Amino acid sequence: MPGLTLALLTAGYVAYDYSTERGRLPDGLIQANGRVEGDDITVSSKAAGRIVAVEVREGQAVVSGQVLVKLDDEQLRLRVDQASAACAMLESQIASAKLAIGLMKRELPLAIDASRAGVGRAEAGVAAAEAAEKMARRDVNRAADLVAKGFTSSQGSERAQLALDAALSEVTAARAADLQSRKQLAQAELGGERIRVKEADLLTLQGQLMQAKASLSEAQSLLADRSLRAPAAGVVTARMREPGEVVAAGAPVLELLDLDHLYLKVYVPEAQIGKLRLGLPAKVYTDAFPDQPYDATVRHIAARAEFTPKEVQTPDERVKLVYAVKLQLNANPDHRLAPGLPADAVIRWKEGVAWARPRW
Repeated sequence: MPGLTLALLTAGYVAYDYSTERGRLPDGLIQANGRVEGDDITVSSKAAGRIVAVEVREGQAVVSGQVLVKLDDEQLRLRVDQASAACAMLESQIASAKLAIGLMKRELPLAIDASRAGVGRAEAGVAAAEAAEKMARRDVNRAADLVAKGFTSSQGSERAQLALDAALSEVTAARAADLQSRKQLAQAELGGERIRVKEADLLTLQGQLMQAKASLSEAQSLLADRSLRAPAAGVVTARMREPGEVVAAGAPVLELLDLDHLYLKVYVPEAQIGKLRLGLPAKVYTDAFPDQPYDATVRHIAARAEFTPKEVQTPDERVKLVYAVKLQLNANPDHRLAPGLPADAVIRWKEGVAWARPRW
């Protein structure tokens, strides 16, 4: 009997030692388990409107930028068309104004030169008319002297007077032509002012075009908001609205889960939490892919302890308080991992320690 008792005790010790070693990892590694989770993304409308179509179903995978929901946009399309027409009209007016200004700038020096030439001709005409008038006046005086001396008849004096009257008319006409040519020169020289006025009008048109384009951009933005797009790649987890319903601004329509930014939420016993810090590396193991560990990083450590969740098994049932730790998965190739999937994790808190699989 004593021998039998000793044998049983020895066998029990070996079994206990084996089970203990089986659940123990090398110093520097901590094992934990939990479930894969992700952050929900709520898709909502920026403005109130009637739903025309919901393009996706629950469980459907979507890519970033994909149209998920369409709202009624008829009025906004008319507003975009109106703003586009206003922009096109102003652009046409600006183009015409630029052509007119360019033409005026080319014509201005030619008009000034022509007006100056006209002034020169008018001045020459005045000089010629005044010279003829002086000659006619001398002829009148000479004829009057001859008539007084009796060397000629009064008819010669009359003809000389008629010639003088004609010369005076020519002088008046020449001076009027000179005045008119000078006015034309002044008008031509005002061309620079007219060009500046046209340039000011052009600036006004350009300002109106900027306002019209801003209105167009606003209308296009509001129109784009009528199509609710996926902010990131993920899976539709909830569909809260159906076509025909009218939603208020900010009302949730769909919920997505980003499969590219999943994390494993594990619970670490109070006795081991002091060994962890943010940024530590981890390996995540799943039953679905036992030979494919996933790299992860410690991204969050709860500040307060909580009681062990019922759905999580811990190696030491005597530990009642644990800390929630989030292990951010570095990648999710082919979206193999999904929320709710149970997984084990090994966290390395001491650098240089070789990785080992979890031992439960």
